[in-house]
Amino acid sequence: MKEYRYKINGNLYKVVVGDIEENNVQVEVNGTSYTVELEKQAKPKIKPVVRTASTAPAPPPVAAISRPAPVSGGKSGIKSPLPGVVLEVKVKEGDMVKRGQTLLVLEAMKMENDIKSDCDGKVTSILVSKGESILEGTDLIIIE
Repeated sequence: MKEYRYKINGNLYKVVVGDIEENNVQVEVNGTSYTVELEKQAKPKIKPVVRTASTAPAPPPVAAISRPAPVSGGKSGIKSPLPGVVLEVKVKEGDMVKRGQTLLVLEAMKMENDIKSDCDGKVTSILVSKGESILEGTDLIIIE
């Protein structure tokens, strides 16, 4: 038996839940006994997830298209690896950066993440600012 206390519209109710037999429960509310019939729960129907061939390959081509462009054009776009808030931008336009250098700090899931350069070059464009909320895959900085 479990005992609960509820306050509804300023009124205090003492509820004692007794034995459960099949779909009937003995309940006592402020000393008055009741037999409560539980609604039979329908078993949840598990629907199979159907993934079509056209849905799954869609993300890889986007990544494949965005990565070869910097190599052939000489520009590299640093993208956000996860959604978050820009805490600090550590470079400015015109700065020369080395591969592995921290470009900005991104807060995501209450953790500070250093976003680093993936190549040597010159910062040609900063596309975000401090305090800005960004989504995964957002272009942050362009390096030439």
